[in-house]
Amino acid sequence: MKSALTIISISAILSWTTPAFAAGDAAAGKQTFSTKCAGCHGVAGEGKDTLAKMLKVEMRPLGSKEVQSQSDADLKKVILEGRGKMKAVAGIDAKTGDDVVTYLRTLKQ
Repeated sequence: MKSALTIISISAILSWTTPAFAAGDAAAGKQTFSTKCAGCHGVAGEGKDTLAKMLKVEMRPLGSKEVQSQSDADLKKVILEGRGKMKAVAGIDAKTGDDVVTYLRTLKQ
């Protein structure tokens, strides 16, 4: 009985701490990233220095602590609405935005 209670408690804790981005599909997000985002952000999310200089912006690697510390909702908002000189990504709906965010979470430096 005690071990069953322990398992139930652990399951409950894990369900409360599961990251929100788990709802997206990383493989689908990678595909979308490759076609819609890599042109500016680089194949591995490293950013393109030439483009950043031309636009006079700092383009942080997407696997950086600064980017990864943003909430899923904030990252998705940038994808769907844009921020600063980055325009909204055309042709991306909310579900696809979740997929891209899930993929971005796989990028680590």
